[in-house]
Amino acid sequence: MSSSTVNLTNYAPRDFKGYGRTPPNPNWPNGAKIAVNFVINYEEGGENTLDNGDAQGETMLQEVGPKSALQGERDIPMETQFEYGSRRGMWRLLNLFEKHKMPVTIYAVGKAYEQQPEIAKACEEGGHETASHCYRWIDYTMMDAETEEKHIRKAVESFKRTSPTGKVPVGWYYGRPSPRSRALISKVYRELGHELLYQADTYADDLPYWIADPIAGPEEGLLMMPYSYDCNDFKFFIAPGFGSSMAYFEHAKNGFDTLYEEGENGQPSYLTVALHARVIGRPGRFPAIKQFVEYIASKPDVWVATREQIARHWKAQYPYQPPTSSA
Repeated sequence: MSSSTVNLTNYAPRDFKGYGRTPPNPNWPNGAKIAVNFVINYEEGGENTLDNGDAQGETMLQEVGPKSALQGERDIPMETQFEYGSRRGMWRLLNLFEKHKMPVTIYAVGKAYEQQPEIAKACEEGGHETASHCYRWIDYTMMDAETEEKHIRKAVESFKRTSPTGKVPVGWYYGRPSPRSRALISKVYRELGHELLYQADTYADDLPYWIADPIAGPEEGLLMMPYSYDCNDFKFFIAPGFGSSMAYFEHAKNGFDTLYEEGENGQPSYLTVALHARVIGRPGRFPAIKQFVEYIASKPDVWVATREQIARHWKAQYPYQPPTSSA
């Protein structure tokens, strides 16, 4: 089936009701009051650059503020900012989480893993989850379906090569998806026979939720795992954002404390803490995440888990229920 024959309409039906005032209790393992998921966005080497065959350099999530893309020339200051993430920042973050025995999710760009396969190996062998951030860290919003499908297939093959065990990610997050992304990912995974456990291009809730699979229809479900622009270190680079490292710590702590209290009152959910190797991995910002990790490590009844672990737990607790007909 080609991408042109896939029904890409109604890809994301809107739901303003959600779970209502009383969300379902996820019954986290060991009676945890909250689940915490750390996500490290690993994009280094997958960004826009002439070195990757692009016509211009990168402009997003970098230290020098708003700038125009450098056309027709390599942007060496930009490229080396990304290189910092793979050379130093990622190792600093992995060392922190492994010291505290906390598994994390890596939103990995396929091209980035290819540029530094030692990172891919370390993440899998360290007990972390690799979720797909597609093949390149670019904007897919206006990309045509045929080209986007090629990127999805290329990502799958790339992760099979860079994984020490040939594992294909069971979760996907773009960040800048097209209206066709949900359907195209489902289509490719079905055709290749891989498990698609969840997609994460949603910010709609504090708990996972089901939608009808955009390819299979209402008889099969697609689990959505909400992500966060909230406790996300990219806000160091936007205004108004985090004016200091401790502002990030305070914000993440507030998010944790709010959900922890709700969990004590019988409404547990999960908190996503979003990181970038070249951002929070810098020495001046790193104390913010270090202090937050130490803070939650001191609390009882906290389940630090990957998105895959949370998704599998939710699926076991609340499997997809096809809508009943009203005939």
